[in-house]
Amino acid sequence: MIFDNRTYGVLVVSSSEKFNDTLRGLFADQNYDPLYFAGSLASAKRYLVENSIDIVIVNSPLPDDMGTRFAIDISNGKYDTVCLFLAKSDIFDDVNTKLTDNGVFCLSKPIVPSTLMSSMNWMKAARERLRKFEKKSATLEEKMEEIRLVNRAKWLLIEKLNMSEPDAHRYIEKQAMDRCVAKRSVAESIIETYGKV
Repeated sequence: MIFDNRTYGVLVVSSSEKFNDTLRGLFADQNYDPLYFAGSLASAKRYLVENSIDIVIVNSPLPDDMGTRFAIDISNGKYDTVCLFLAKSDIFDDVNTKLTDNGVFCLSKPIVPSTLMSSMNWMKAARERLRKFEKKSATLEEKMEEIRLVNRAKWLLIEKLNMSEPDAHRYIEKQAMDRCVAKRSVAESIIETYGKV
């Protein structure tokens, strides 16, 4: 598996020292680093602002909130992480549908260690899928930026050198081939030369 050698940052949001100690023991020989424990949502949010985390575990309830809105925010892209929400069995059915509809993984407490460890494998798989999506998104953004730069450079050639749009396009492509560089590099050079007022 790809995630056997990868290290995952984990934020555990839990006010239960017994639960936290159990996780410390279970995760001791695993690839979780950093493993950070926050006793409240407020401290978890502060930690997330300053740190990149792959997996968040919310052990509900917390002293300052149930944690459902926090879990939904995490899973809706506010942070680049995945979330596992642990709810007491008496409220599990109420929160499960709402949370799973928003991409949050849910488990009913009490949880046996083997189930928790299996869940962590799901979380790692979900994080890897998110990582691939982030990479594709970044590539798409780079392509869009290149298109914007090339279009801007074409319009500068049209405006400053009275080229037609097809001629400006061919000029940029030919320069890129002749110089063995990306069209983006040629466009940036054109913008630097002709874009000054």
